Amino acid sequence: MSTYVTPLKDRVPLGQKAAFGAGHLVNNLLPGSLGVFAFFLLTAFGMDPFLAGLLGGLPRFFDAITDPIMGYISDNTKSRFGRRKPYIFVGAILSGVLFAVLWQLNPENSQMYNFWYFLIFSLIYLLGNTMFSTPLIGLGYEMTSDYNERTRLMGFSQTLGQVAWMIVPWFWVIIANPDLFETQAIGVRKLSVVVGIGCMLLGITPALFCKEVDQANLKNRDDLTIKNIAKNFKSLLKNMALIFKNMSFVRLCGATFLVFNGFQMVASFSYFIIVFYMFRGDYGAAATWPAWFSTISALCTAFLIIPLITKMANKWGKRNAFIISTAISIVGYMLKWWGFNPENPWLMFMPLPLMVFGIGGLFTLMMSMTADVCDLDELNNGMPRKEGTFGAIYWWMVKLGQGLALVLGGLALKLVGFDQNEAVQTVETLTRLRLADIFVPAFTAALAILVMWKYDLTEEKAKQIKNELVNRRGEL
Repeated sequence: MSTYVTPLKDRVPLGQKAAFGAGHLVNNLLPGSLGVFAFFLLTAFGMDPFLAGLLGGLPRFFDAITDPIMGYISDNTKSRFGRRKPYIFVGAILSGVLFAVLWQLNPENSQMYNFWYFLIFSLIYLLGNTMFSTPLIGLGYEMTSDYNERTRLMGFSQTLGQVAWMIVPWFWVIIANPDLFETQAIGVRKLSVVVGIGCMLLGITPALFCKEVDQANLKNRDDLTIKNIAKNFKSLLKNMALIFKNMSFVRLCGATFLVFNGFQMVASFSYFIIVFYMFRGDYGAAATWPAWFSTISALCTAFLIIPLITKMANKWGKRNAFIISTAISIVGYMLKWWGFNPENPWLMFMPLPLMVFGIGGLFTLMMSMTADVCDLDELNNGMPRKEGTFGAIYWWMVKLGQGLALVLGGLALKLVGFDQNEAVQTVETLTRLRLADIFVPAFTAALAILVMWKYDLTEEKAKQIKNELVNRRGEL
């Protein structure tokens, strides 16, 4: 076990950790709300499952293109307010407003009208959200240069971020409650406004309270002007080429792509299994069980798994913590076959403490390791620092895979024979749905372990790199 103690100058104050965590709460709350609300595209607005899958997936490909551009802009911005915080502030406001606008659909409109309305405003919303989230990720990478404090910072922020997943599941209950809203469509429209306002208020807190790295030490930044657009674009491509040559970073992206998007592809299946398998299509009988399933999952992740994984990483190293936690999650996925039991609904909570090791450890460890990789890049390629671009490309891989996962998830529902217009699904459909819910994320998690097996940026190596960079910059 390491006896290293983080120097005071490298520690992030609790208030800044909380502000950064509030930003991550928004980063989870917005896509989480999108996922829940997307279900009502089928039930409240009559959207075909495949078209709904396209609406979930196609905007992600656009989002994947804009992220690296925003990361490059953020890395090279020169402003007295900082290179991250102005974008975070404006982006938080745009994200909240545009999220509410996105969901002002009407079931009386034609299916294709709602399809194109939602698709167009999804693209506009994602521009605002990219302006918020990409600089926020870059900010987190530079808030401390300490190997262990980075894990603690990311663990703290991910714990606060999990609050979103304690709230979001209850949106199913709220929207579908006839005592609150006359129709589900009205519930979606009104609740989206509440979510938008909340995200605006929380989203601006990192811009107000977090501290950026000293810009005096940032050299060789490009001039962002209209005249230099072509030159800037070439610089962006050059930076991306250098980043993709960093095999440590490529492994992080590959493992994240597999774990998160394997999970994301079947993320909604648990809800369908609870309603249509365990309660035979009776929404009234299912009641709040789906919401409690997701809420307990988030509670386990926030207050059990993330603190445990943070300790594991500081004791055994980040790579080993990832491999162990991902392997445990595979066992949890397998236990879902026995956990989803129509005779005893309480058994659905049995796999959760094991299953959430995968997602709980993923972003805590991967974001911490990406910060280490940013140091390695500066050592190999010099200034400018590229936290924003690294963060953008990392999330570019996540969103690209997420877009594919959402499209394939909608297609998978059709392939297993799921019919959104039928309250009772066939036995064959439910069996195929349950098998996909288990084996897709378990298989991709196993592949992720293989990808990370030879990751070699250890704590000792990371500290050697940090010391070399300090000497090179002439810092104390």
